[in-house]
Amino acid sequence: MADKILDSLIQRYRRLIDLSCDLASTLNLDVLLNRIINSAADLIGVEAASILLYDESKQQLHFQVSTNMDQPLMRGLIVPVDASIAGWIVTNKEPIIVNDVQSDPRYYHEIEDATDIITTSLLGIPLITKDKVVGVLEAINKKKGQFEEDDLSLLTALGAQAAVAIENAYLFQQSDLIAELIHELRTPLASLNAATHLLLRPEVSEEQRRDTIEIIHNETVRLAEMTTSFLDLARLESGRTQFKIEEFDLSSLLEECASIVNSRVVENELTMDVKYKKKLPVAYGDSDKIKQVVLNLLSNAINYNRPNGSIMLEGRSGNGEVMIIVSDTGRGIFPENLPYLFEKFFRAPGSDKIAHGTGLGLSISKRIVEAHGGSIDVESEVGVGTKFTVHLPTQRGRS
Repeated sequence: MADKILDSLIQRYRRLIDLSCDLASTLNLDVLLNRIINSAADLIGVEAASILLYDESKQQLHFQVSTNMDQPLMRGLIVPVDASIAGWIVTNKEPIIVNDVQSDPRYYHEIEDATDIITTSLLGIPLITKDKVVGVLEAINKKKGQFEEDDLSLLTALGAQAAVAIENAYLFQQSDLIAELIHELRTPLASLNAATHLLLRPEVSEEQRRDTIEIIHNETVRLAEMTTSFLDLARLESGRTQFKIEEFDLSSLLEECASIVNSRVVENELTMDVKYKKKLPVAYGDSDKIKQVVLNLLSNAINYNRPNGSIMLEGRSGNGEVMIIVSDTGRGIFPENLPYLFEKFFRAPGSDKIAHGTGLGLSISKRIVEAHGGSIDVESEVGVGTKFTVHLPTQRGRS
């Protein structure tokens, strides 16, 4: 019996060595985190495993990923540091075994409510690199018996490798995003530099001066929008965006969005129709984030429409989902550009001559929709117009 236990432990450690090499070669944060939790669940023999990441600047723990989590909206759910087992692990920088979770006063029940799993036992370790806690790795509900020291040793060894891998993925992700932002900042900064030089020349006419000041204003607005959008995207990519989950009336949201952009529609000499069934199913998610998506699509429909063109905003339902459709009668998008439309900073060639933009709006919209378990697609015909369709599930936890 003792020999079998020893053989089993040796096999688990051999697998851990293989996993360490695998984790070290992964720089995609989402892929990495999922590999860690699946490996933890398999190695320790538990019902589920999860990772909570720690934001030291805000002193906040947020729920990031779990083997039993089928709700993307749970990403970013705040777990109190001062009133949770995970918070105790972060504060004390120590692992913990709790074989009777329900009677532990530190247990934070909201996670249980969101995952629909009853936690009976828990093994948690801090993810530490360079004496800095980056998160907590938890193994939940031992399948056979109780958690023992061997389980703690294995999870600690996995956690040590995982912490380094997470930190490397963070650094890669940040450097990649920053490099893209710096590249995109060059154009508006170059415009501002040229404009200020022009204003300093004494021979500049009053008309040229006014035009140059307008350029400076436009580029300043563009820079502000770009940095705000960049921060939105960075939070979404890191999983730190917090969603306020609630039921909301989709028809009211569509009417509100139409009202917000109405003055721009009139100013651009366009027409807009809002169409939806009287009894759309109740939508579930963060209404402010969905509003952000709809307003971005409407803004694009206004900016890239033709003179005296039209916009249609529709709400539909069917097959367990609601659909938000924004269509326009604009210039359309060439087929070769469609695959890149949701990529960061992508703007179709020539679009900058029609309207200023950051090239981040559609990428942000796609991530928000996908976080709701939905999808967004686009159809377009050059010279005819473009149609975006947002698909959202109507049931909580379904994707």
